[in-house]
Amino acid sequence: MRQEFTGRVWKFGDNIDTDVIIPARYLNTSDPAELAQHCMEDADPEFTKKIAAGDIIVAGTNFGCGSSREHAPVSIKAAGISCVIAKSFARIFFRNAINIGLPIFECAEAVDDASTGDTIRVNPEAGTIVNVTKGRTYRVPEFPPFMRKIIDAGGLTQYVKARLAGG
Repeated sequence: MRQEFTGRVWKFGDNIDTDVIIPARYLNTSDPAELAQHCMEDADPEFTKKIAAGDIIVAGTNFGCGSSREHAPVSIKAAGISCVIAKSFARIFFRNAINIGLPIFECAEAVDDASTGDTIRVNPEAGTIVNVTKGRTYRVPEFPPFMRKIIDAGGLTQYVKARLAGG
């Protein structure tokens, strides 16, 4: 996993479901580039025009609820979002995010304090989230080693391929 993620915050509320992350009308493709163009479109129609590579989604509770489709975390990662910080994640979204190599972090205090436009720096190894704009630091639990290996590999498929190849 990268040492740090630094980006501008795009904040969303509670219960952002997979249909908000990637509307069902775009699920006729699994092309990450096509999905990226429609990421968060129903929450903010201009989202993908405003974001920059490395930006960070911050959200409330139950982020990624709804269906079990992997299209949702794929669209976020392909749009260039470096990570997602939320108060909590729907369990299937959590697992799908890890499976595709999208770093996600649970930290209610950081979410409560963040505003759209803030700059946040996440250091997974140190277990910290820093709101650079507000000068505040929060602790975040580290990923277990096996999950870090999956994220570092770029997702579960790449991790398995490397393991089978003896890596």
